[in-house]
Amino acid sequence: MKSKLYEIITDSFKRAYEKGFFPSARLVEIEIEEPRKAEHGDFSTNAAMKSASLYKMPPKKIAEILLDSIKDTEGIIEKAEIAGSGFINFFISKKFWYPILKQIHKKGALYGSADIGKGKKVLIEFVSANPTGPLHIGHGRGAAVGDVFAKIFSFCGYKVSKEYYLNDAGRQINTLGRSVFLRYKEIFDKKIDFPQDCYKGGYIKDIANKIKELKKDQLLKAEEKDTIKFCAKFAADVILKGIKQDLSEFGVEFDNWFSERSLYKFGKIDAAIEDFKEKKYIYEKEGALWFNSSLFGDEKDRVVVRQNKEATYFASDIAYHKDKFERGFDKVIDVWGADHHGYIPRLKAAIQTLGYKKENFEVILIQFVNLLRDGIPIAMSTRAGEFVTLKEVIKEVGKDAARFIFLTRHHESPLDFDLELAKKRSSDNPLYYVQYVCARISSIISKKQEDKKGSFGSEYDISALMLLKEPEEISIIKNLSLFQETVILAAAFAEPHRIVYYLIELASLFHNYYNKHKILTDDVLLEKARIYLAQAIKTVIKSGLNLLGVEALERM
Repeated sequence: MKSKLYEIITDSFKRAYEKGFFPSARLVEIEIEEPRKAEHGDFSTNAAMKSASLYKMPPKKIAEILLDSIKDTEGIIEKAEIAGSGFINFFISKKFWYPILKQIHKKGALYGSADIGKGKKVLIEFVSANPTGPLHIGHGRGAAVGDVFAKIFSFCGYKVSKEYYLNDAGRQINTLGRSVFLRYKEIFDKKIDFPQDCYKGGYIKDIANKIKELKKDQLLKAEEKDTIKFCAKFAADVILKGIKQDLSEFGVEFDNWFSERSLYKFGKIDAAIEDFKEKKYIYEKEGALWFNSSLFGDEKDRVVVRQNKEATYFASDIAYHKDKFERGFDKVIDVWGADHHGYIPRLKAAIQTLGYKKENFEVILIQFVNLLRDGIPIAMSTRAGEFVTLKEVIKEVGKDAARFIFLTRHHESPLDFDLELAKKRSSDNPLYYVQYVCARISSIISKKQEDKKGSFGSEYDISALMLLKEPEEISIIKNLSLFQETVILAAAFAEPHRIVYYLIELASLFHNYYNKHKILTDDVLLEKARIYLAQAIKTVIKSGLNLLGVEALERM
């Protein structure tokens, strides 16, 4: 409906200019919003106010000219009035809301989808936690945001690939091997000095015990360098297997697992550095190689090869992102933790140096999660190896509740995750509140099927739908009409939480409607219309939940 109204308003501006009422054919960006109060109409625009400085005319005068120039051949606008200092409020004729329901029934699960992507290839890399420990709840939030963003992009016509970058090379893997080896020695009552930078936590001891079962005391007799290398690979394989299992149970599957080791194996890091050298963006200082990233807005230049001739993590990332674009992706999106904020300028500088547009690279930052139980914070310390794993959260509250709650706030805002709230079977739990809509409608339809009386309401009948005149009914249909716009905005602004907010609002409208009006009535036509409306609501709720990777329950 917004698009129709946009066309009418735009056409009104053009018609007024052609008649000589406006001094210019230029148009401001037309904004159409939904007023908070019903008495202000279905939609409102401040186009007249925004045009005042452009046309050098009072806003009210512009608004009057626009209303006089409107050509509404379809009779969409029932009434239009000027309010305040130049707002124009539009009241839409009720008969133009009913076809929305027909569209929902016709398109089914595809209702709300779009083709704004036009098949463009998008790579979304997310989670990418080092295989040095199990996934914690912070990783869970990143996994939920990345996975849902991929679903939304696909729903909007993009060709999406999901990727996990495995940091399976470098210092942290060696530290993992040393950590496990020290715990292995400890099993045999060997005196150890456990360094502060080693990985702590029970999982390190568990892996050491697995190695003891496999190798007995053989590693005590081998060269320490070789032993640490063995422990590192063994531990990384065990941890990675756990990560993959946890993500699968969380409903997240990746199209590709990209190994950092492959960048070394195929010489891609050296190739990227040579490329930068040829472009004169690499220089040597104090025995190290530096990338001149400050030329592209970074706060300082960055080391890519240390004095000991080892490539830095940044050098690996340059080569990795070079590989991403060389694979033909039109847009590359990385989902990172908020603590990586300072890393963005240097990587954008590298991408520009590689010859790609910085606009084709986007970073989504995920803020931290505060875990609560009944409102009381649960103390966690990653440094001490004491943290709540994603696996533990899924086991306690379930995959669906975890995913939904991770998405209840903008990803750039810290999130309070209350374990007890996530398990509640009441309206306090936002997921239960939304899922109960589908269950309630399913129950209504089942009851109707059992009665076998009257028309079931699965076909479009305008004579019946014209009976949907209650304010709550029109509000619901208006909300249903906004589903596609919500999806498109969620994709455009990289904000999956918009889907959650939309579903909660739709659920609220339905519960309020259900408490005021009977869906199954003695009036055959009215009942038919209300069942038709209820089925449409269920379809959209299911589609929204599907985008979130959450099941729409038939029974609760």
